[in-house]
Amino acid sequence: MTPDPKSLRLFASVLKHGTIAAAAEHEHTAAAAISRRISDLEEQLGVALIVRSNKGISPTPAGRALLNMAHRVLHDLDSIRTQMHDYALGMKGYIRIFANISAMHQFMPRELSAFLAECPMVQIDLEERVSTAIAQAVAENNADIGVLVVDTPVEGLEYLPYKEDELVVIVPLSHPLTGQQRVRYADTLDYNYVGLPPGGQMNLQLMRAARELGRTWRYRFQVSSYDSLCLMVESGLGIGMVPRRIALAYEKALGIKLVVLDEAWSHRQLHVCIRSFDALSPAARLLVERMTGKPG
Repeated sequence: MTPDPKSLRLFASVLKHGTIAAAAEHEHTAAAAISRRISDLEEQLGVALIVRSNKGISPTPAGRALLNMAHRVLHDLDSIRTQMHDYALGMKGYIRIFANISAMHQFMPRELSAFLAECPMVQIDLEERVSTAIAQAVAENNADIGVLVVDTPVEGLEYLPYKEDELVVIVPLSHPLTGQQRVRYADTLDYNYVGLPPGGQMNLQLMRAARELGRTWRYRFQVSSYDSLCLMVESGLGIGMVPRRIALAYEKALGIKLVVLDEAWSHRQLHVCIRSFDALSPAARLLVERMTGKPG
C-alpha cells in the first residue's frame, strides 16, 4: 500500500514536536490514533521509522529519509490545493479566444490588458479569424470564446452583446468623394474597393448590400489587416470601408479622408459567442462576465 498524506503529515508532526503526545495536541488528534498511523506506516514500508526513548522520539535513518520525502510530497499537495483553488476562482486557467479583425483592432488589446492586470496567471490564446468561422469554432470546442459580428447564428450557441461600432468609407485625398461629408453606399459602388479577407462578414455585408441595390461590389485587392487596407487606399489603389475608430486613427497619420456612410447597417453590434456559461472554465467565465457585464 502507498502511504497516505494524512499519515505522512502526522509522522512529520511527531518528529517536529518530539513526542506523540505533543503532536496529538497540536493536530487535535488522539495520541493512540497517531501511534497507530506510524505503526501502519512501518508495516507498509517494512522498516522501522522512529526510535522511542526517555528523551522522546527520534527518526531512524529510514525515518529521516522518509521525513525529507514527506516534506516534498506534502508541499506538492499543498501547492496543488492552492493552485486548484486559484483555478476555481478564475485566477488561473487557459482561455482560447477567436476574434474578428474589428474586435482585435478596436477592443481586445485594452480588454485583455485590464483582465490580465487582475488575473496575471491566466494564459490566453488569442487568434484572429473571420466572423463566419468563429461561431463554428466555438460550437466545435476549438475556441472557448468568440468575438464576432453575427450574420447567421449557429444553433445551440449563446450570443451576448459586447461592443458597437460604425462603418465608414475611407478614400484617398485626391478622390472625388473627398468633398462629401456623408455618402450613400450606392454612390461608392462606382469605384473599386480594397477588401478584407475572403469569407469575412464585412465582405459578405458589402456584397449583399450591393445585390439589394441591383449592383456589384467590386474590389481590386484583398488584404488581411486594416493597416494594409489603409495604406492601399492612401496609395490610390481603391476605397475602403472600416470601423470609425480605425479610420480616425489612420486619418491623422495617412493621406486618407473619412466619409460617413449614410446607411442603417453601418452601425454594427459585436457579440461574445459561447457554448454556455456552464461549459466555460472559471477563468473564461470571469472574462465573459467582465466583457458583457452579465453574471453567469
